[in-house]
Amino acid sequence: MKERVIVTGGAGFIGSHLIDDLLASGQYEVTCIDNFDGFYNRALKEANIALHFADPNFKLIEADICNFQFLNDELNGAYDIIIHLAAKAGVRPSLEDPIGYQIANVVGLQTLLEISKIKNVKQFVFASSSSVYGINDSFPWNETITDLIPISPYAASKISGEWLGKCHASLFETNFIGLRFFTVYGPRQRPDLAINKFVTAIKNQTPIKMYGYGSTSRDYTFVKDTVAGIRAAMEYESSKFEIFNLGNSYPVKLIELIESIENVLGKKAIIDSLPEQIGDVPHTLADISKAKVFLNYSPKTSLTEGLKQFIEWKESLE
Repeated sequence: MKERVIVTGGAGFIGSHLIDDLLASGQYEVTCIDNFDGFYNRALKEANIALHFADPNFKLIEADICNFQFLNDELNGAYDIIIHLAAKAGVRPSLEDPIGYQIANVVGLQTLLEISKIKNVKQFVFASSSSVYGINDSFPWNETITDLIPISPYAASKISGEWLGKCHASLFETNFIGLRFFTVYGPRQRPDLAINKFVTAIKNQTPIKMYGYGSTSRDYTFVKDTVAGIRAAMEYESSKFEIFNLGNSYPVKLIELIESIENVLGKKAIIDSLPEQIGDVPHTLADISKAKVFLNYSPKTSLTEGLKQFIEWKESLE
């Protein structure tokens, strides 16, 4: 018997890669839930999942994750696992729409937790974010840090999600695993994210806005490594509630990222250096030792290789 899996946000960047992997395994019936939010071009999401429709184990439900009654009616029978990736994403946009982020990211999660209770779901995997650590200087960040210092509504919504999951796991039969993603990149990345914007700008020889004067740093994680971590979390049953970092444990300064893209493209960037933006965390760095031990998580993709794969995908769309 194939396990029945729900993937919310399944037409998006990470979600579509995860569904690729799940369907290729032949072990799952996958129901994708996505509302095709207008945050970016719907056609990109449709392209992400276009090949999935040929697989009889794939089903798409176009819906708002806050619409409990509709989802409850559309989702027939019991399900084994929910991977909840759907959310309003991005630090800077959350400053402009904090109420919308609260509704989508907190009410939406609560809706899916209620669905999990009704559908007898045994495992709930939640996409949290490295942004929950905020401006904490205790590098590398590990899951034992309790002094979380969020500096955006987006980050606060992800902390709320972790606590909602902990409450749910203590009351009901579902296990809840929260995964703190660290700057995921790769093919199908959203057009608003830095690597995508930088590649476009360098190829077109238009200026790049480099915030923080290039000194900020991120722990960039290739999407297939993140997917491997999600797959492992789907099978983790050693505790009812757990949080794991899914990063690369290797910080890259913004100026170094730009130089790496220049090297892959063979073109120089035109850079407009600017101060840090409000809501942005200056540095991120994951301690992934816990995920290594309990999930056998071991990221394998170098930044250069990941950038090459991203650029190949982007050029395939041209």
